Amino acid sequence: MSIHQHYRKDEHRFVDQILEWLQTVKDTYSYKRSGFLDPREQEIAAQLVAYDGETNVFFCGGGPQVERKRAIFAPDYFNPQTEDFDLVCFEVNYPDKFVTVTHRNLLGSLMSLGLKREKFGDILIRGKTVQFVASRDISDYLLTNVQAVGKTSVSLREVPLADLIVPDEQWKEFSETFSSLRLDVVIAEMFRLSRANAVSYIQAGNVKVNWRVIESPAYACHVHDTISVKGYGRGKLLDVQGKTKKGKWRVQYGIKQ
Repeated sequence: MSIHQHYRKDEHRFVDQILEWLQTVKDTYSYKRSGFLDPREQEIAAQLVAYDGETNVFFCGGGPQVERKRAIFAPDYFNPQTEDFDLVCFEVNYPDKFVTVTHRNLLGSLMSLGLKREKFGDILIRGKTVQFVASRDISDYLLTNVQAVGKTSVSLREVPLADLIVPDEQWKEFSETFSSLRLDVVIAEMFRLSRANAVSYIQAGNVKVNWRVIESPAYACHVHDTISVKGYGRGKLLDVQGKTKKGKWRVQYGIKQ
């Protein structure tokens, strides 16, 4: 019986990567540090470590308020410290009286440098304060090359991880019935879209499930899936409580405000 049967097809490559890392840890008696993982990847990593039974995994992304974290896979005797995760936090200096730096624009500027997403942790915004976490091995490169976000000139200043801000974030919960758990139905209900618009957004690559672009309207959603629609925000399936007598699904979900 393959471990892969417990995961979606699009997750199999990541499962194989984790299994390879776990074998390396056991073969070399040393630890393996990952890039930044999203919450779903962290969940998979923890499950595979529990299944393996011979290794441990530890997560750190700079603070308890972050989503994206690096993992350290290690033998039983190893107890990593924060510095072992090789993290750095930067604060963005910009003319905040005149412009606003958004999550989307900052991420776009960082990715335009040709670096992989796994090199960056969370982008945190509270009021006019903008920070982000990154892998320390690219810190010098970022200090030299991050000079603008969009058309706004910026500079970076390293700050201690202890000064990482808690972002402005609130979730509003809803309880409704959905005719199906297909992705097009779910986002149409969550974000008050027509079914046709939901399909077009998905097929245009504007919808992510668990931080991955999904282009199939028929994609089956599950409890705990995080779903984002470009231009509309992020929702999460909190609970699916079975079907009504009319065959609809009772669903609890949250929308990020």
